[in-house]
Amino acid sequence: MASVSTPEFKVILCGEYGVGKTSLFRRFATNTFLETQSMSAAKSRQSTLGLDHLSRQFDVQKPIRMQLWDTGGLERVASITNSYYKFAEAALLVFSLDSLESFHCLSQHLIEILSLAENAKIFLVGNKNDLQPHEVLDSDIDLFVEQFPKFNGIFKISCKTNDGIQQMWSEIADKLAVSSLTKTSMDAFKLHQNQLQLNPTGGQQSSCCGSSSPHT
Repeated sequence: MASVSTPEFKVILCGEYGVGKTSLFRRFATNTFLETQSMSAAKSRQSTLGLDHLSRQFDVQKPIRMQLWDTGGLERVASITNSYYKFAEAALLVFSLDSLESFHCLSQHLIEILSLAENAKIFLVGNKNDLQPHEVLDSDIDLFVEQFPKFNGIFKISCKTNDGIQQMWSEIADKLAVSSLTKTSMDAFKLHQNQLQLNPTGGQQSSCCGSSSPHT
């Protein structure tokens, strides 16, 4: 009997340079945090064009795998934009809670997500929650979400302290699993409908196809 494959979802990190996307990727990959990145690590990332990705399994409503992608600091290179967004099923729009500038740049990244990964679920992620006081206030976030009501979840995290990160992964995985279950149900329904149309059990039942003309 063939084994059922675990559905895998491409998840991308978007946002300004320096907001902690790579730190978030490291938390996902090894659950560690580096205060500063070594020169050798930086050179290693550049040698692969920065497109790092790693897959992890999450057992939520059904087992799924999340494949997280990070640009490695090369988000401004236009040539990688299309391939980075292509087939993304979720996007984490990351900003730094201690940088109002990084927050004000979110709209441009959101436009890119909507145009290049139009079917992706979008999650708003405020990093550096451990740094007080915040430059980005709750009222700023509320106004942004009101202007762009496209978000499937909003999170405040700290890559440094690991606060809120595991809960965020679980909630994102859960929403992706729900969409997978819904898609599976819809595919099964469409397959059933096609079978009814191709193999009617009686002459009268074939009328569901919308045609009353006799079959030849």
